[in-house]
Formats: sequence, C-alpha cells, structure tokens
Amino acid sequence: MLHTIDLRGKQLTASQLRRVLPRGGADVAAYVDKVAPMVHAVRDGGAGAALGFGEQFDGVRPATVRVPAEELAKAATELDDKVRAAIEESIKRVRKVHAEQKPSSHTTTLAPGATVTEVFQPIERVGLYVPGGKAVYPSSVIMNTVPAQEAGASALVVASPPQKEFGGLPHPTVLATCHMLGVDEVWAVGGGQAVALLAYGDDEPETGEAVLEPVDIITGPGNIFVTAAKRLVRGVVGTDAEAGPTEIAILADSTANPIYVAYDLISQAEHDPLAASVLITDDADFAALVDAEVAARFEVTRNADRVREALEGEQSGIILVDDLEAGIAVADAYAAEHLEIHTANAREVAERIKHAGAIFVGDYSPVPLGDYSAGSNHVLPTSGTARFSAGLSTHTFLRPVNLIEYDRAALEDISANVIAFADAEALPAHGESIAARFKEN
Repeated sequence: MLHTIDLRGKQLTASQLRRVLPRGGADVAAYVDKVAPMVHAVRDGGAGAALGFGEQFDGVRPATVRVPAEELAKAATELDDKVRAAIEESIKRVRKVHAEQKPSSHTTTLAPGATVTEVFQPIERVGLYVPGGKAVYPSSVIMNTVPAQEAGASALVVASPPQKEFGGLPHPTVLATCHMLGVDEVWAVGGGQAVALLAYGDDEPETGEAVLEPVDIITGPGNIFVTAAKRLVRGVVGTDAEAGPTEIAILADSTANPIYVAYDLISQAEHDPLAASVLITDDADFAALVDAEVAARFEVTRNADRVREALEGEQSGIILVDDLEAGIAVADAYAAEHLEIHTANAREVAERIKHAGAIFVGDYSPVPLGDYSAGSNHVLPTSGTARFSAGLSTHTFLRPVNLIEYDRAALEDISANVIAFADAEALPAHGESIAARFKEN
C-alpha cells in the first residue's frame, strides 16, 4: 500500500535526504499569479468584491460580511451538549498552556545608570482564518483565538467561508465556538478573498454595514489559494508560516505497536488527498506489519477514498534506515509538521530531535490528541519549514520592544566608543549628537 524508500547502507547528507524523502504539496509560487487578480480586486472593491468571489466559489452570497450577533448566540444555544463539553475542555487546556507561554518583561543593567528593558506588546487587531472545506474546524477557532487572547490582542476577527447549506453563514459549530470564546466579529468570507479583505478592509462597504477595519496580522491554516494570498499581502500585514498539506512522520522501532502506528498514519491521511503519512523505521518486518495493518483498516473509515489517495500518493511512504541514529537524522531532514516517537526510551529520543513542528512522545500521545485537546497548538509549520519556523503560540501575537534608558554619566562613559563607531562609518552627525550633550552651550 505504502511505497518504500530503502536508505539502508546509504550515507546521505542532509541536502541529499531532503531530495529523496517523500514530499508532496503544491508550489505556492505557482499560484501567486493566479490569486493576485483576486487580491487586487478585493483591495480595490472591498466587501462587494469579496462576496462576489464567495458567490462564485462557495455558491452563496451573504447579505453582509459580518455574521449577526444573534446568529452566533443561536449557534451556541443549539450546539450538541457533548460537542460543547469537548470544546470547553479543549479551550481550558489550550488556554492554560498558552497563558504560561507569555514571557515577562526583563531589564538588563550594563553599567550604573545604563539599562535596556525588553517589554512585550500585543499585536492589536488580529485576523484569524478558519477553513471550511473538506471538514469542520471548530478546533482551529480555538487554536487561533486563545493564543491571541492570552497575548492581549484588543480585537479579533474570525473569517470562515459561507456555507450554502447554512444560508450563507459559516458552519454553526464554528460560530458556536466563536461565541463561547467571546469573539463577536465573524466574517462570512473564505479563501484568498478573505485574506485580502482582512488585509485591506473596507471603509464604505456596499452592503451597508459598519466599516470593516483591516487587521495587523493574519493567522490560520488554509488551502493553497489562502496561502498564496497570504504571501501577496505579507508586508501589508503580518502573517504566520505558510501552511501546506498536513503531514505526519512516525519514528518507530521494533518495540512499537503496529496497530497504533497504522491508525495514526490513516488518521492524518483523512485530512486531505495531499496529506503526507510517513513511517521511518529500522525494522523491515515491523514496516511490513504496519503496511498490512494500514491496508486492512483504512477502508472502514468514513473518508476511505481520500485516505487511499493520500497514502498511495508520492508524499507518503515507508523509509527504511539502518538504525535509530539514522532514523533521527532522517526525521530531522524531513522536519515534519507532526512527529510521533514510538521507540524504546521515547522521551530521550524526542529530546534529540531538532526539527519538527510538534513532537508526540510514546503510545499515548497521538497526533489526534494534539489536534483537539492536548493543550498544545495544532497550527504548525509544514513542508519542511519546521527547520526555521515555529507553530502558532502566544509569542506569535507579541512584539518585543526595547526601552533604552541611560543617564548622563552612563552616556558619557560610553560616548567615546559611539563617536569612534560614527567616524568609522562616515556618519559624523551621529558622533556630534553624542558630543553635544557634554559641551557648554
């Protein structure tokens, strides 16, 4: 079922590994030119243009961009009790983790009267994108909203595609989750047009509603068109890491349970036909067991066709390695969005991993736990970008700012150095700015 790449006996560099490891996904750059006309149309045409694209792609045109407050309250009232309890528990756990991520201000004293204090200011207005394609994602509402709230953002806007079956509103479970989190500004706009409208806003919406204020940062996962639109508006607003198709890598040895591993590979493939499910192991017999379990079990899932396409795609597969050391090297080269460790001494192995969006340790910490209720964030870097990017967190919505405070004596003590630097860089006015403070007027 899963194709196999046998790296046993091969000594490959990190760059060579990146070329041979399975990885799918679309090239964002190839979509930028396709999405640019839409982004420019929304920049110039505002809400009317965005709703027009929604009518074209989603088959429905809401009367207004903003979802009425009564619809948010209604959705919360009608929410299934079991789903409500699950959402409440997830919010509690995610909030606890992200509250403890918030850094404290601190002061460094460099000399008597010379200090630099680092403080953290929240990004004020945040745009949070929640997809609405092949699945319903109230979990993404939580994962985007809670860290922004814990950072202290003063205004939050959730954008999610209008659903034809719900009269042009986003999915009611998404609306209910927004209401439970206290988010009262929800826009019924999806796709690249949502990203553009969040970035540019609309001072005079033709829908007759209040001004749609632009945001300062846009976060949240989406399809390739959403990602391309984010690339186009970056610089106008901040954005989080570009999200490609979701992926899981599992590093396992002969001590692992093949049934657990098989189910975890299947569960990730359920997201999208382009999702990547990769097993890294030094045990060929174990790999064969996992492959057999995957083949035997995936067809009973609700999304079997999607799972099959993902598992048989070039982005998924089994990587055979010589030993655990080689497996760790492969895992680091792959830099998975989600990395599960199913080995002896799993925690010790996990702490040796350098590159991964999030690391799930042992039999009882599977990725689906992280998707919903572990307390960690599920908006994570994909496509190998975990080598230089981090997942969404409270830090995403904070800006460190330095407060520099020197008194007269402290400045005089360092003045010769500053003047020397200014002269070396042929910027004499810089030095004169310092010297003027110690001359008699």
